[in-house]
Amino acid sequence: MYNPILAFFLFFIALTSCKNLDNSSYNKSPNIIFIFADDLGYGDISAFGAKDILTPNIDFIAENGIKFTDFYSVSSVCSPSRAGMLTGRMPQRFGLNGVLFPDSHTGMPSSEYTIAELLRDNGYKTGVVGKWHLGHKHDYLPLQQGFDFFFGIPYSNDMASTVYFGGNDIVDYYPDQTIMTRRLTDEALNFIDSNKKNNFYLYVAHPMPHVPIYASKSFIGSSKRGLYGDVVQELDWSVGKILNKLDELNLLDNTLVIFSSDNGPWLTMKEMGGSAGKLRNGKMYTFEGGMRVPTVAMLKGYIPEGIESRNLASQLDWFPTFASITNSEIPKEIIIDGANIEEILKGNSFTYERDYLFFDYERLEAYRKGDWKIKLPYEGWSGTWYKSPIDPHDTLLFNLKLDPGEKNNIFDENKELAKTLVKSMLKKYNEMGELPESIVIRTDADESHLRDLNIDK
Repeated sequence: MYNPILAFFLFFIALTSCKNLDNSSYNKSPNIIFIFADDLGYGDISAFGAKDILTPNIDFIAENGIKFTDFYSVSSVCSPSRAGMLTGRMPQRFGLNGVLFPDSHTGMPSSEYTIAELLRDNGYKTGVVGKWHLGHKHDYLPLQQGFDFFFGIPYSNDMASTVYFGGNDIVDYYPDQTIMTRRLTDEALNFIDSNKKNNFYLYVAHPMPHVPIYASKSFIGSSKRGLYGDVVQELDWSVGKILNKLDELNLLDNTLVIFSSDNGPWLTMKEMGGSAGKLRNGKMYTFEGGMRVPTVAMLKGYIPEGIESRNLASQLDWFPTFASITNSEIPKEIIIDGANIEEILKGNSFTYERDYLFFDYERLEAYRKGDWKIKLPYEGWSGTWYKSPIDPHDTLLFNLKLDPGEKNNIFDENKELAKTLVKSMLKKYNEMGELPESIVIRTDADESHLRDLNIDK
């Protein structure tokens, strides 16, 4: 006998079940695309306040997902920042504290367990396109660090012997940097095409806008901030091409797409460098301008549309978060410094107070807890072509919620708070245990013969 109440109840259950399936596509192990710009500043994206650079595709990610206002890099320079992001570990734990060079014989230790290894162990196809900068010797290249595919350059594009690698082999000694963004975008699109039937993780590490900066002809003069703005707008175009490819292949709804930067802008490059916007200083410093980076992410049915998070988060957090989202198991013996930020991504309201250590190479310089940031005394720097000058300072204390530009030192009127923060900082630092010495980045050439010959090099 037909029962209309029972029929409605069963229909409601079926409808709810279908809706839950539609809204939980992320449970099917989403693809992950992580797009990393180089030396891009907090003030270089229109979603973060830039008025003279248009970034509609990056803004699209923010509008359809989450924008982080207080997101940090792991370091204010390239190599350790990338190492921390890929491992979820402070690079000080394995001694990679500085920038690697073409004459470096070292790199990120192959014993480190990367995001690529984590996901490949869970059946993902893994690829990296663009700048690696974690060691160019065979043992340190991406294919030995969990990636199935690599096309890109071994270190920064201003360094000698910038070449294209295909896997473990050099395939082009003379890359044309004017079309580098386009070439790398094509490689990224090809990887997506080749793996459209697989779960995949693609790490797109653009060499731009690190100097020297180049844009292809169609983008020259496209922005209101000269060549630098043109370069960023071409990066945004690249993001759009990736989003369009995902949409074309019906993968957009099941792909976590993240855009971020490895550290702040290189201010000594002047008009060829970026802007930290409202933040203080830039690359090579642990002030906010050097460490806080523009970051957006989207995943339909998982990250609500158009949310903004003021929670403290960092590149360290992607490792445990990816593990959780993809149901991948982190080996128990690995110490992870990042935190799972799923609840932030989901837009859930909760009390979430994090703390964070800021290092300059192996030197602990600052600490943030909640809205408070304390910086230890600094002897100052006179300035060079590569690092901007800064006056000496005693202990600094800032309320970043009220003063994100770190303009007002409130240490004198808050000394008890400062003492509490220092205690918390030292506790967190000491809990890291004994840290190894920095790996040897490079050694100086013996040029005593030139001195003996009175040759001024």
